[in-house]
Amino acid sequence: MGRITLKQAAAWCGGFVDPKYADVTFLGANNDTRKIQPGQLFLALKGVRDGHDFIPQALEKGAAAVLCEHADGDFPAIVVPDTRIALGQIARGERRHRGYKVVGITGSVGKSTTKEMVAAVLATTYRVAKTPANHNNDIGMPMAILAMPEDTEVAVLEMGMNHFREMAYLSGVAEPDLAVIINIGTMHIEHLGSQEGILKAKLEILECMDVNAPVILNGDDKLLSTARIPGRPVTYFGWKNEAAPIRASEVELTNGCVRFQAEYDGLRYPVELPVEGAHYVPDALAAIAVGQQLRVKPECIQQSLALFQNMAGRQEILKVRGYTVISDCYNAGPESMAAALAVLGAQTGRRIAVLGDMLELGACSQAEHYKVGRIAAEKVDFLLAYGPNSDRMLNGAITGGMVDGKAKAFTDRAELVRALKRLARSGDVILFKGSRGMHMEIAMEQFLADER
Repeated sequence: MGRITLKQAAAWCGGFVDPKYADVTFLGANNDTRKIQPGQLFLALKGVRDGHDFIPQALEKGAAAVLCEHADGDFPAIVVPDTRIALGQIARGERRHRGYKVVGITGSVGKSTTKEMVAAVLATTYRVAKTPANHNNDIGMPMAILAMPEDTEVAVLEMGMNHFREMAYLSGVAEPDLAVIINIGTMHIEHLGSQEGILKAKLEILECMDVNAPVILNGDDKLLSTARIPGRPVTYFGWKNEAAPIRASEVELTNGCVRFQAEYDGLRYPVELPVEGAHYVPDALAAIAVGQQLRVKPECIQQSLALFQNMAGRQEILKVRGYTVISDCYNAGPESMAAALAVLGAQTGRRIAVLGDMLELGACSQAEHYKVGRIAAEKVDFLLAYGPNSDRMLNGAITGGMVDGKAKAFTDRAELVRALKRLARSGDVILFKGSRGMHMEIAMEQFLADER
């Protein structure tokens, strides 16, 4: 990370700094006093609680300075009309000052995994930095930019949104040199109205890109393959779309791995991914497409994907006291639920799906939970559904033919965990999955607590 003076940051965001503090420097930024590190800029954001109330605590913990809307006292500070907007402006200023390339990645499902694969591919050739964990919004992404190591050559940024104009804002901060849109699903449809609305919101990523900056799209996605993007260089990848210039053929799922032949630019070579599920193929193709754009050698792409390790909580497979536990608690939507159930359905042993609600589906919620129940009936032996929509999932499973008693609905997490403990036995394969707000990792931890 490069040190930034308060004078420089204030110039980027139009803030005021007392001249005696103009040369104070900071290294990175944080809005959480529980995690702030000495030398960082503390962000006094207004949310559920007012960050200004925590300024003394941040300074006690070694914050170098504060970005705030009012400074009550004598301490190093940049005073601005809106802390959130100023954070984005400072991050944009730092991104321009440093001059590294930016790869922006978005999509409804799989963008975090795609980000990890892209970063792994590019790290064979460049010094790469990436957004950590879920730092993909208007606070997390700018913080990630301010945390980029000083020698960064390529930054891989995950960019998320759930309302119109949020992606445009992120694009204005990151100014991507290359954009990847992995798919258009149904997550966040509650706020965006339709899949067409989701497409429109995702395409906002292009607004602050150079007109000649390349765009990489999933040619297997119905909406992306027909999207109108005039005047821009667009590259499509695909598995089922034979016209896509970057393709996967001979896809095989064996021994916990995904294997396929990558084809582009007259090349053809085998790729092996140490993950389970065909839904990882588009993520890998997107990473290959980015590697091709940035001239990564095919042998480097092969090696990086063969050694790929996904983030914790993304179909992470744990072996605990005879159980095989698939931890996929990070988030969920209809498409990722179907993919996770397909992976569970391919396992040997009794298959138990412990599924939390999918959030932000709006008017589609009841129908989508019902569909997930129907899919579960085809793929697994037992379904334990949790949340306000668990009854809909249960109805779908029973309608789909799951024998009465093998599917149950819960609105209390403790009851869910007790039922799972009564049901589970050695040799079972258990999937935990749900939207982030359902905190299915807590249910998993409570279930495993007595087994460790």
